[in-house]
Amino acid sequence: MASVYVVGTFDTKRAELDHVADLLRGNGSSVVTVDLSTYGTARAAVSVPAESVAVHHPYGRGAVFTGERGSAVSGMAEAFEGFLNSRADVAGVLGLGGSGATAMIAPAMRSLPVGVPKFMVSTVVSGEVSGYVDASDITLLPSVTDMAGLNRISRRVLANAANGLHGAVTAGTAFGAEDKPAVALSMFGVTTTCVSGVVSELENEYDPLVFHATGTGGRAMEKLAGDGLLRAVLDITTTEVCDLVAGGVMSAGEERFDSLARSGVPYIGSCGALDMVNFGTRKTVPEKYADRNLYEHNPQVTLMRTTPEECERIALFIAEKLNTFVAPVRFLLPEGGVSLLDVPGGPFYDPEADAALFETLRSHVVQDEKRRLVRLPYNINDPEFVRELLTAFSEVVKE
Repeated sequence: MASVYVVGTFDTKRAELDHVADLLRGNGSSVVTVDLSTYGTARAAVSVPAESVAVHHPYGRGAVFTGERGSAVSGMAEAFEGFLNSRADVAGVLGLGGSGATAMIAPAMRSLPVGVPKFMVSTVVSGEVSGYVDASDITLLPSVTDMAGLNRISRRVLANAANGLHGAVTAGTAFGAEDKPAVALSMFGVTTTCVSGVVSELENEYDPLVFHATGTGGRAMEKLAGDGLLRAVLDITTTEVCDLVAGGVMSAGEERFDSLARSGVPYIGSCGALDMVNFGTRKTVPEKYADRNLYEHNPQVTLMRTTPEECERIALFIAEKLNTFVAPVRFLLPEGGVSLLDVPGGPFYDPEADAALFETLRSHVVQDEKRRLVRLPYNINDPEFVRELLTAFSEVVKE
């Protein structure tokens, strides 16, 4: 029987954790309580004591019960992630606590597949929360009051969390065999025409999932591939690499493409928006870029045109990643321009930079029967390019 997991430090938050567990049991849920205490185990009974979690650390319990708070929290976070991923009965997870508990619980929640309900009640989630959530679907609930026992506020907040988790587990929509197969697509405003054209052609037979290539979007797309939820990926807009190379604000990190490469999911990629690096308002652009070709996309977003040297570095990064893919790959080169701005007379039209991008890709991608570059004379938003993407999609899915 699948169970909901109630997780926290029972040595300091027992009243709150027991309250949540009782509410869930009252709703009819099967509950597993998990203790993450790092200074000795809780005295009262729990389903899984901290000692049993700690042994899931790669270096054993000694890497968790260090006697020093910082290393103990880090160690328990790693141990809990290993523990949770070893369980086959996780229907949902509810964690609660302060900064330490949130740091221990959130990584394990992120490692669970998208769609598994994950609720975190915390004292520290009313501000910047990207470090906790990243590309996952964690639901964060600010505790409002500190967690120092039950009161009229905490009882209501915790009841909302317990009832919300129970509802998500019992009434949520599962990924069913009757659903159309899912395909992921990466998009930016300057590649919308292209991606929308592909979506309109695929949506009768597939379930298109479009991700905005803002860093988090790329990571979320890759997580779904790693979770085995995608039939194919149309990574049309790989612009997040520009921000990694040049220090923009929408990088997906050094790991971009890694999960896709390991997943075995058929892959169609392209050079969408590789002509731009993203910053915030004009005043946020680093001083070293003051003399660059800058374009105010809107009052909150300033774009910077990539140079030939940056395009070489971008292409080299992508090529090295593509060479690690195990699934069929088609990577299309829109030699007529990589975005809505990269057209003759457009603000980012730069044939020299585009040539550096395409030539580096051609020189470094190792092509074989499964992995091929496709040179095309079109702009990425041209209808002819859309048709070529669909052709490539049919090829890799068939393979």
